[in-house]
Amino acid sequence: MTLARNLWLVAGGLVLLLILASLMVVRVNETQQAIILQLGRPVSTVNTYSPNERFGETGAGLVLKLPFIQNVIMVDKRVLDLDMPQQTVLSTDQLRLVVDAFARFRIVDPLRMYQTVRTEDRVAEELARILSSRLRNELGRQPFAAMLSPERGELMEDIQRSVNRTARNYGAEIVDVRIKRADLPTGTPLEAAYERMRTARQQEALTIRAQGAKDAQIIRANADAEAAKIYADSFGKDPEFYAFYRAMQAYRQTFADGNAAVVLSPGNEFLREFEGRRTR
Repeated sequence: MTLARNLWLVAGGLVLLLILASLMVVRVNETQQAIILQLGRPVSTVNTYSPNERFGETGAGLVLKLPFIQNVIMVDKRVLDLDMPQQTVLSTDQLRLVVDAFARFRIVDPLRMYQTVRTEDRVAEELARILSSRLRNELGRQPFAAMLSPERGELMEDIQRSVNRTARNYGAEIVDVRIKRADLPTGTPLEAAYERMRTARQQEALTIRAQGAKDAQIIRANADAEAAKIYADSFGKDPEFYAFYRAMQAYRQTFADGNAAVVLSPGNEFLREFEGRRTR
């Protein structure tokens, strides 16, 4: 009886130790940050985010806490997605656009996050509200064409930097902001917008063609003037050679196909070069 009683006491002690160990030891993964609370007040953090840390060399692992007095709140350390609802934006060229955007963020200061909004879900709600407001303000200052050009990337970077100044108050950092879709509403507004864009591009094309024709005329006139000047300079230096050269050009054009027949009197001025230079 005494031996059996001792065995039960030992077994009960082991169970009690296991229960105490489970209450005192908490495992923090590489992808988690931990906030240790003592009677509801944060006292320390474990495995907080660091931009230069390497996987496997962080503060993750087993953490000791006081049972019944301290508890641990886990906060995700990874980059999280933030999908924002579609919103309508009026561009500077008076086009009503439906914008679908998203962002990515991470918690970089879990203690500040807990002190301000408590949970990750609340952080996401606040960031979505701030981002939506910022997107409406910034996109409302841009024409529709700017949202379809490479300038959109610079615009998103400006929005990201601006929102990050507010996100730090919640212990968060915006990693990326992107527009998934920026379309005109379907139906009559879309067709009317396409027609305005088509008319504007046609007018722009006419202007470019007119300017090109004007430039071509100027270039052609300058080239003719330069050629005339060269001809005049050449004629002044050697009039006989110039006359011979012009006659050869006339013969080439006249007899180019090899089948031309010209009936002229022997003393015609056009055939003067065939008589040789002795008779001049």
